Amino acid sequence: MDLASQLPISQVTVAGVAERAKVTRATFYNHYDSPLELLIQVLLADLEPAHLHQEERRSDGGFSAAEMLRLSIVDVADHIERFKAVYRQAVHDPADGGVYEALVQHFTAGAMAFIAQCIHPDLPAANHHVIGQFVAHGMAGAIKAWLGDNSVTK
Repeated sequence: MDLASQLPISQVTVAGVAERAKVTRATFYNHYDSPLELLIQVLLADLEPAHLHQEERRSDGGFSAAEMLRLSIVDVADHIERFKAVYRQAVHDPADGGVYEALVQHFTAGAMAFIAQCIHPDLPAANHHVIGQFVAHGMAGAIKAWLGDNSVTK
């Protein structure tokens, strides 16, 4: 994470990661194909507790859909703030779309799960994947804009 906060992940080498972790390159390759894969795994693992919180809130039943959405956005904003330096490097590096795409995939899965829980018989038929992608790209785009503007705060 330290290397990814200093350089775009496309410029982080396996040798650099292995040296920092005090492991061999072979050990690194036994677990990951690239520094990008490792970075995405760490970032997504940090986002996972937000899913658990969302499930707890949903099962509690004491939250409206609007409250659940707001709290989910707060969870994501907290995650982005924890790894702000990493995301700033990654989302603005034209050679690295992997972190941005991982965010989109994460938000798509979250949106699809949310939609599945909110289906109402009076709603018109819609392509939920398209809606999920729309929401996901909007969230990821908002994060990218936030990271590019120092005047924007959580």
